[in-house]
Amino acid sequence: MRGVYLGGVGMTLFGKHLERSLRDLGSEACLKAIQESGIRPGDIQAGYCANALGAMIQGETGVGQNVFWELGINKIPIVNIENACASGSTALREGWMAVAGGFYDMVLVVGVEKAVMPKGTMLNVGAAELETKLGDVFPGYFALTAKKHMELYGTTREQLAQVSVKNHFSGILNPYAQFRKAFTVEDVLNSPMIADPLTLYSCCPNSDGAAAVLLCSKEKAKNLNLAPIKVAASVLTSGCYENGADITGWEIEKLAASEAYNMASLGPQDLNVVEVHDAFTICEIIHYEDLGLCRPGEGGRLVQEGVTALGGRIPVNPSGGLLSKGHPVAASGVAQVVEIAWHLREQAGKRQVENARIGLAQIMGGAKEGDSRACTIHILVKV
Repeated sequence: MRGVYLGGVGMTLFGKHLERSLRDLGSEACLKAIQESGIRPGDIQAGYCANALGAMIQGETGVGQNVFWELGINKIPIVNIENACASGSTALREGWMAVAGGFYDMVLVVGVEKAVMPKGTMLNVGAAELETKLGDVFPGYFALTAKKHMELYGTTREQLAQVSVKNHFSGILNPYAQFRKAFTVEDVLNSPMIADPLTLYSCCPNSDGAAAVLLCSKEKAKNLNLAPIKVAASVLTSGCYENGADITGWEIEKLAASEAYNMASLGPQDLNVVEVHDAFTICEIIHYEDLGLCRPGEGGRLVQEGVTALGGRIPVNPSGGLLSKGHPVAASGVAQVVEIAWHLREQAGKRQVENARIGLAQIMGGAKEGDSRACTIHILVKV
């Protein structure tokens, strides 16, 4: 395989964009990535567009063709991808494989979503699954996961709340974040109960937004006026659907992490900055453990001691994470890579992680048989 490098990146403000279309949001993020790369739209040889909810909510299909048309790009292969919350990162992996395999020298990847729903409305995802029909929706599932983690390891409600406090503090420093407001542990604990022990501020919001990255060969990267970043690992795994015996971790994530570390010839001890899928506070704590940032059961202590905060030993979700930055489903996986790139290129402003050279982005999506349907991990290295 050839080495794959990151070119320009771009994203929109995450939040409520009620008057904007999918193609409008997507083209804005793409244009930023193109402009930062200093290339012409005609230089792009293939496009990969992630969108999970367009057909369901906006009644729109073929989103990628619409987005690229707004940029004046046509007559090239354009692939539309849906893989739940891992849609954007799956599109990124498809683009990575195309460049690594020598099929193209320069491709553009974009994730775009309009997921804001009326207040109090829950996304009707996974409705075809028996568990969902029986009421096992995401807040309930992750509440059970939190309860079991608390029972087995002594994780506390205060430690869960600290994840939200940490990420909202970082979100204040991110001009692209949907919610830029500080919370205390008491604020999180006293917010409306969603599914015990998860309160409103323990859950990420549905958001509108888009993010885009340019991927290219080493030769093309040399011509860009950007600090070179190599995509050292790109991994996608699907669930084994045998997770019922232990809901305090995901084998799908442990497998992805092992493959990614082997591919990059690195380990968790080498990471400087990490972005993970914190759809609920308990998720981030478990991701610490599954990614090898700490041993099983120690995730609560890790956040309590400030290890994963800005200025800590291994900052996690300096973007504010999904909890503060927001979660436009198909855009989130690409946005994580954009955030890592900003830190590696020292463009992250007040939330900059010092001396960041190696970053990891993790996201998973969908649920089936007590497991996740998909998990992706990307490792980026500044070279």
